[in-house]
Amino acid sequence: MNGKDTLRRQARATRDTAARVDPTGAALALSRYFLARFSLAPDAVIAGYWPTQGEIDPRPLMQALAARGHGLALPVVAAKAAPLVFRRWDGATLPPAGRFGIPAPDAAAPETCPGVILVPLLAFDARGHRLGYGGGYYDRTLAGWRASGAGLAVGLAYAAQQVDDLPIEPTDQPLDAVATERAAWRIT
Repeated sequence: MNGKDTLRRQARATRDTAARVDPTGAALALSRYFLARFSLAPDAVIAGYWPTQGEIDPRPLMQALAARGHGLALPVVAAKAAPLVFRRWDGATLPPAGRFGIPAPDAAAPETCPGVILVPLLAFDARGHRLGYGGGYYDRTLAGWRASGAGLAVGLAYAAQQVDDLPIEPTDQPLDAVATERAAWRIT
């Protein structure tokens, strides 16, 4: 087991503990902090994720953003070791289970390039580095998205998921901002 695998195991345990306290209250608080902190372009499409495995739930935030007129999208794993594809989602219907059993829009939903990507994670540090699940999907996606001049990548997490420092590799993509149930901020 390498160092990142050990960190992932510890981070999952920390996240699972935080998720048991008040997941609904945490998701609503995160939404309030995000909306108070970030001004988004009126036409920005927001790519979120369907929460699994104790991830903080972005759906209250996504519903609030949709109420403000933003389009919504969810990620789709198109192929192993490829960047994610984002497909439009209406914010109301339960998408069918996609790859890994995670709900995702089907191939009939139009692809879109989001202006904001809400990123799930296992741990994050003050420099904006994140620890993901190890598949590299978000790192590949953010690298290509940024090369196209895209917008804001915001990590969503419980505050307890913050760590002092994470090991980074050349392919790791940092976050532009973080939102938790206690605060939201841009990485400087």
